[in-house]
Amino acid sequence: MTAAALSLELQGSIAIITIDLPNEPVNKFSALVIAEFDAMLNAIEGNSAVRAAVLISGKPDVFIAGADIDAFLEFKSAGDAETASASGHRMMARLENSRVPVVAAIHGACLGAGLETALACAYRIASDHPKTVLALPETQLGLIPGAGGTQRLPKVVGLQVALDMILTAKNVRAKKALQSGLVDELVHPSILREIAIARANALAAGTLRGRNRKKLGLMGSLLEGNALGRAIVFRQARKMTLKKTRGSYPALPAAISAVEAGYQGPATRGYATEARLFGEMAMTAVSRELIFLFFATTSLKKDSGVVGASPAPLPIAQVGVLGTGFMGAGIAAVAAMQGIPVRFKDMKHEQVGRGIAAVRAVLQDRLKKKQITRQQFDDQLSLVSGTIDYTGFGNVPLVIEAVFEDLAVKHQVLAEIETVLPRSAIFASNTSTIPIAQIAEGAPHPENVIGMHFFSPVQKMPLLEVIVTPRTAPEVTATTVAFGRKLGKTVIVVNDAPGFYVNRILAPYINEAGRMLDEGVAIEVIDRAMLEFGFPVGPITLLDEVGLDIAGKSGAIMSKAFGDRLQPSASLGQVLASGRLGRKSKRGFYLYDAAGKKGGVDESVYALLPTGTRRTELAADEMRHRCPLAMVNEAVRCLEEKIIRSPRDGDIGAVFGIGFPPFRGGPFRTVDFVGASEVVRQLEAMNAKHPGRFMPCDLLVSMARDGKRFYPATGKPV
Repeated sequence: MTAAALSLELQGSIAIITIDLPNEPVNKFSALVIAEFDAMLNAIEGNSAVRAAVLISGKPDVFIAGADIDAFLEFKSAGDAETASASGHRMMARLENSRVPVVAAIHGACLGAGLETALACAYRIASDHPKTVLALPETQLGLIPGAGGTQRLPKVVGLQVALDMILTAKNVRAKKALQSGLVDELVHPSILREIAIARANALAAGTLRGRNRKKLGLMGSLLEGNALGRAIVFRQARKMTLKKTRGSYPALPAAISAVEAGYQGPATRGYATEARLFGEMAMTAVSRELIFLFFATTSLKKDSGVVGASPAPLPIAQVGVLGTGFMGAGIAAVAAMQGIPVRFKDMKHEQVGRGIAAVRAVLQDRLKKKQITRQQFDDQLSLVSGTIDYTGFGNVPLVIEAVFEDLAVKHQVLAEIETVLPRSAIFASNTSTIPIAQIAEGAPHPENVIGMHFFSPVQKMPLLEVIVTPRTAPEVTATTVAFGRKLGKTVIVVNDAPGFYVNRILAPYINEAGRMLDEGVAIEVIDRAMLEFGFPVGPITLLDEVGLDIAGKSGAIMSKAFGDRLQPSASLGQVLASGRLGRKSKRGFYLYDAAGKKGGVDESVYALLPTGTRRTELAADEMRHRCPLAMVNEAVRCLEEKIIRSPRDGDIGAVFGIGFPPFRGGPFRTVDFVGASEVVRQLEAMNAKHPGRFMPCDLLVSMARDGKRFYPATGKPV
């Protein structure tokens, strides 16, 4: 990163600045790049022949991806981070107030400091391309924009749009950016450079003005055009943020305060507030854990899934999906979204029809949300074809089985399909409960059998567990992992065992919630305790969402494999026996309307529970310990048993698979934060109350004894 990131080309009176960070896949700002940028501005401002400039990227699909996150690990204090923010402010101010107006020519990702740079430019042109997205994603790292984003963005797109962008960290696509005023113009990628130069000439001639803020309309003006209206907007933003996060993400209220400061005095006050709050957020434990997740997911993208020398993954140009139910349709939909042809197979024409209709519904939802165009919708839907036999499977390199969760049925479809498929074809099972080695028994080519455990709903859940057996061929693993990433999934490789990893650690968490029901604790009290811990939904709500029948089947498998330690609660069994299945049957622990929308607790369910209508009080702290501690202990046991290959994979699986609170980093990061000795002490205290269920695993005990951690105490977390 010491080589030049910026190059300069003169075209008449226009300076074309190309940013292309050497030996890096994306452009990002570091102290060195900022210094180089400053020197470049000196050069063009000192050249009287230069009247305007264009800033463009030399990367194929990235403008500027943001700041160098590695540099954040070097901050020793809030003051260090505040100083870095102030340095960014000075650079952006120079850009904004330069004698030489700059046109930002944006193609690809324009994120964080990249967007803050564009906001400081005199004019912004974006390419009309799917890969062109603009965002301020800093809150996803527990930070706030630190190079002027909280100050400039509201002045460009308005207060409400700016708050929405900053607080949600969502990507804004090029057309939406034009509509909101975030960019001034949209052009085809092939003419981006040409048009940018033309606009730079117009700026130099004084015939063009940029930064045309979008008109707010009557309601927008009433809310944003005066102090009273803005106070209402800020109050509502704080209220909604607190409701959504329960105070677990301090960067969100900090971002609101930074934006608000920009309206409460001179510009210097707003920028100083942004720098101060950026510094404070950079030192929070929440930011540390979210940055860990960033590095963990980044390193995972480079992991082939194979230990040692990794074979090159085989190309997967099309895929077969066996079973057109909810999961099969979801898998087919995400494949079609990536432009991969799908051959759907089920036993009856009406089943195939329902499956294709389900794919259509997923794609229609994306169309409705303007995530795809009508042409893209038509193109993606046309990639899915169906059959009731195996015609069209003769050249399919990968088949994903999503049939009924019954070993005999899976053996039957495997025997049938292997007579049709090419010798090298991969057979992947989407089972969530049956060991892959059992499915591979009797297969002519067990080395080609692997697990691909998707999570429901497939189009929304980011994780994919790839399950390997001792007989799975390395090239099969590498190919499946690469294909999973092609589908847009975060992929972890797990060794074959009952429950694999995610369902294995979910079982004790759910069981403890069920035991609390057995003891008479109210349904909503249990759910609220886990929401306050940081889970996105409570465990009882999750049971209804997953389906009590599926939870019951999974619980029986866990109990058979691991004995009383993972024995399901009596409450779950009794509610399931009554015929309630949760949301899908409109009857579970909660009430549901005809459309399946969740209401309050179904009070009639208490008559089915061991304690009936008698309620028991349980301290919130105990509830917030019992369920997560059981999960953490099981996660470490999975590492001990080599079900997962690293703490990193375990943390990613827990966060992306079941919603372990991201601000806590995952089960293994939680152990490091709390300390292994303290975790063991808490487990032993809980085990004294509930013998057998909380016995600390051997690895935790040895780590507590030796004072060890899962991750280094300093430096890059993975």
